[in-house]
Amino acid sequence: MARRYDSKTTIFSPEGRLYQVEYAMEAIGHAGTCLGILANDGIVLAAERRNTNKLLDDVFLSDKIYKIDEDMACCVAGITSDANVLTNELRAIAQRHTLQFGEPIPCEQLVMRLCDIKQAYTQYGGKRPFGVSILYMGWDRRHGYQLYQSDPSGNYSGWKATCIGNSSAAAVSILKQEYKEGETDLHHALLLALKVLSKTLDMNKLNAEKLELATLIRKDNKTEIVVLGVEEVNKLIEEHDKKEAEAEAAKQEKASGSGSGKSSDK
Repeated sequence: MARRYDSKTTIFSPEGRLYQVEYAMEAIGHAGTCLGILANDGIVLAAERRNTNKLLDDVFLSDKIYKIDEDMACCVAGITSDANVLTNELRAIAQRHTLQFGEPIPCEQLVMRLCDIKQAYTQYGGKRPFGVSILYMGWDRRHGYQLYQSDPSGNYSGWKATCIGNSSAAAVSILKQEYKEGETDLHHALLLALKVLSKTLDMNKLNAEKLELATLIRKDNKTEIVVLGVEEVNKLIEEHDKKEAEAEAAKQEKASGSGSGKSSDK
């Protein structure tokens, strides 16, 4: 029966579902992981970089994190060609607003305008939804640091920490436990991002070449968006590994101490 209702985006099923939109969501579930964390003094975006072939030239390899304008950047999960179209549209919207009003576009307004376009592709016949979810990080003078997420249906929402792509449910579960609102600075946010990725990615050890990290901070009344280099990521991975080893050693010491305590009670 479902086949009658999934051939066009404009046809509702008897349960009120739009199958084409759900299929687009499913495509994102198989894409590389992207996560964002809002810190007190900035924002972190982290992404899994999937190099499908070792013969690919790194110069032409498309990245996961895109700069939109001076105050915003985004991270994408899903079909890369769709992501390129949407990021170009984001840049055009931001530039038109700056040209017309002489100031950068507010973060939420930019997200909302793109989501209007994404929603239209779920409503008009002959079009399919964009198979991309996007995490946006930005700063504006009214609301400060902001982190948003949007999906193929055109929905968007603001977050303190979130994840899209493969293993997103497990990553969000870890973030719920580990993220402390108001107590997380940028460095801790970077280490938390690595901790989440180490527990959710399908790799034995974190590899700087398979990760992409970017930060957004304010310095001297200007927004700085920096994509971390391989050396910086390696240093963070070493610090993360050291902390994890210390935590594991403390856990084992505590377990052995409680074990000896029980035996002495007997």
